[in-house]
Amino acid sequence: MPNRREFLKRSAAAAALAALSADTETAFSIAEVPPPKGEIEVFVTDASHHHQRASSPRWSESSAPPTTNAVVVDPAVKSQPILGFGGALTDATCYIISQMPQPARGELLNDLFSPKEMALSVCRTCIGSSDYSRNVFSYDEGEPDPELARFSIEHDREYILPTLRAARQVNPDLFLLSSPWSPPGWMKDNNSMLGGTIRRHYMKPYANYIVKFLQAYQGEGVEVNAVTPQNEVDTDQDSRMPACLFPQEAEVQYVGEMLGPAIEQASLRTKIWLVDHNYNLWGRAICELDDEKVSNVTKAIAWHGYLGQPELVRKVAAAHPDAEMYWTEGGPDVTDPKYLTNWSDWSRKFAGILRNGMRCIIAWNLALDEKGKPNIGPFSCGGVVTVHSQSQEIARSGQYWAFAHYSRHLRRNAVIIGSQGNLGGVDHVAAANPDGSYVLVVTNSATSPQDVEVRFGKYATRVQLGADAVTTLAWSA
Repeated sequence: MPNRREFLKRSAAAAALAALSADTETAFSIAEVPPPKGEIEVFVTDASHHHQRASSPRWSESSAPPTTNAVVVDPAVKSQPILGFGGALTDATCYIISQMPQPARGELLNDLFSPKEMALSVCRTCIGSSDYSRNVFSYDEGEPDPELARFSIEHDREYILPTLRAARQVNPDLFLLSSPWSPPGWMKDNNSMLGGTIRRHYMKPYANYIVKFLQAYQGEGVEVNAVTPQNEVDTDQDSRMPACLFPQEAEVQYVGEMLGPAIEQASLRTKIWLVDHNYNLWGRAICELDDEKVSNVTKAIAWHGYLGQPELVRKVAAAHPDAEMYWTEGGPDVTDPKYLTNWSDWSRKFAGILRNGMRCIIAWNLALDEKGKPNIGPFSCGGVVTVHSQSQEIARSGQYWAFAHYSRHLRRNAVIIGSQGNLGGVDHVAAANPDGSYVLVVTNSATSPQDVEVRFGKYATRVQLGADAVTTLAWSA
């Protein structure tokens, strides 16, 4: 049981999240802040610019109250720390990257992962096959093998592990989350990796299967930092792709009695993140964390953004203020006419994720071809970048340009801080970096420009937001 100091600390964290998410139209909190130093760096993405430097406004002292079109940054309101931003290095993505000739492959990896470029620092891998694979596979194919005598990650040695090692070489701080889309078919009621439900008597061998995966990857020089028990626990996707139903009571038993202890007994440092599905499963998340055996193993929840709203995550935070929230999947549709230009849509989504307590944003496939391939599933997803299968030309999606305004400026262990303001069509989120610098990302999804006042304590400046534009302001204090 938590002591009183721990309870107060958790309650304060929950209160900070509530304050962060609650804008008011008439009352603003004006915090005492140190005077800003130097100029404000401004970066803009709109119809004519892609994360390009813009003219730098200046701070001036102001004793007047904020105007009605103000965004007020309040560093006294502190919420969650940031782990980072990134995407999924699926079988499909790793294959696409591996087929690129050098030096183009190295240039893409440098662009995505270098701390001086996009600085992506949190990626997701698949434990076996997902729908974005070249074929259906697990690490133990065939007849039932509870002792896992056949276990092998040989499939991953061709292009998955080399790509992961290359990404880590560019960014040694790359955090890897791994998720299974399905256990081996023999562990399931339909004897197939496509759809179906896990058989309870195979859950302990399945925990050992995951441990063997973690150990095998570690032996290849690729440590996995976290796992989820199952991708999208609440759907079998009509057996159209690798998937598995994992009932709530099964996940509770599996994590609390099997997977958690198996990881601990193997002396692995790998964390476990629960649920790995949509916001509408907030009740499941609360109930799983209510279980003492589960909460002794983990207090982390992974979320997808396909159903429900990010505000639902706050229900879990209210019930379990010490829970850690992570956003682990969401990506564009390659057939969307705005695939290359929907940066404001994605930036609004990112702001909502961060304003509602989540510590990372992981896109779906980092790279696919111009048709959203390789893909053995039913969905027409696109990559964060597209690599043309013939010309090898790289196209950067609207999601990529939205990421640039966050991943290039918010560093690991940055803390989300308060930002207040109700402006039609404008979304915003602010952060304090570990080095003492501040970042404000403002998204204007309106079809016309907007003039906005930015307040930081008793200091004020004005910024012209372009139509359908994302603007990042960065300054030191």
